[in-house]
Amino acid sequence: MLIFPAIDLRHGRCVRLRQGDPAAETVFGADPAAMARHWADCGAPWLHVVNLDGALGDQGPDALNLRRLAEMRAAVSLPIQFGGGLRTLDDVQRALDLGATRVVLGTAVVQQPELAAAAVQRFGAEAIVAGLDARAGRVATHGWQEVSELHVHDLGRALRQAGLLRAVYTDIARDGMLGGVDADGAAELARQTGLRVIASGGVRDLADIRRLRGLEPQGVEGVIVGMAIYAGSLDLREALRRNE
Repeated sequence: MLIFPAIDLRHGRCVRLRQGDPAAETVFGADPAAMARHWADCGAPWLHVVNLDGALGDQGPDALNLRRLAEMRAAVSLPIQFGGGLRTLDDVQRALDLGATRVVLGTAVVQQPELAAAAVQRFGAEAIVAGLDARAGRVATHGWQEVSELHVHDLGRALRQAGLLRAVYTDIARDGMLGGVDADGAAELARQTGLRVIASGGVRDLADIRRLRGLEPQGVEGVIVGMAIYAGSLDLREALRRNE
């Protein structure tokens, strides 16, 4: 199972939010490239990078976090999974050109369902990941500030039919809270949709990693770890070693 350390970018810095709340921010570093090197040195196989300014509609004219993506690409050779604020095919192209290996589309595929199929056709299914973020099973958009009436399983099935292969699934209520990951929800999403699922939100310790690893046969492909590795409740090196 793949373990993705997360680097969330806001105003060019590495931060973590609690439950996606911009007012509940903790800053963990001012140099994302250095953070990328740190996780690479720990043995991470991938990085998961989120442009929070883009997701929240506050990217600004200089697109600072996109420059940070390019800096991280120059700093490490790891594949980078990148999302946040990508709304068009040109946005996807730019992220890939700046160094992303694959991109995560969330709000865009809710508002423009046809975008998923177009992105797969243009860039290939391996380059596109659905970002399925949910509160009580309902899909949230715009940096989790708005909740739709669309159920996450229904959207997942539609995206699988459009040609997508995988999704990042986040239970927003758990994100940044260190209360344990929604492993059952991730597995159920995989079963209901046929997508390969990367679980995110609430990962606390090795017990969460072990539980998700046991769900690999059901379609859980990976896990994103954020607050736990920054706050110290999960040691990334140890998690990677035990995952071998």
